[in-house]
Formats: sequence, C-alpha cells, structure tokens
Amino acid sequence: MSDRKITEMSFEDALQELEGIVGRLERGDAPLEESITIYERGAALKSHCEGKLKAAQMKVDKIVLNGAGAASTAPFDE
Repeated sequence: MSDRKITEMSFEDALQELEGIVGRLERGDAPLEESITIYERGAALKSHCEGKLKAAQMKVDKIVLNGAGAASTAPFDE
C-alpha cells in the first residue's frame, strides 16, 4: 500500500494500487485491522478513479439540447 496522496495520483496509478488492494483482500493475507485500513484506502481509490473517468467523459462529450428539449451529445469544445 502506498502512502501517496490519492488526489495527486493519476488514474492509472490509482487503478494499479486498487487492483493490488483487491488482490490482497481476496487472498486474506492481512490481519483484520490492516484489512479494514486497506479496504478504506481502496474505497477512496475507487472514488478517485470514478471521478477521473467522469472528468474525462465530460471532456469528450457535452450535453446538447435541441429546440424540442431532447438531449444528445456532441464533442466537447473548450
């Protein structure tokens, strides 16, 4: 488990650490208290990854409403 701040991690780094945590929890090779600690970090990593994915999606698409109020997506233009 890394001591690195999650908010400073790239999506790829966070996902890699999350995969390691999941593997460790599945193997059951950590004592209970440590399992709880790494589970909590895993939950934070999952949330971070979801946020990064959502931000990336928003950069790719934007919601466009037509005159009738129907929504569709269009490429995001900054």
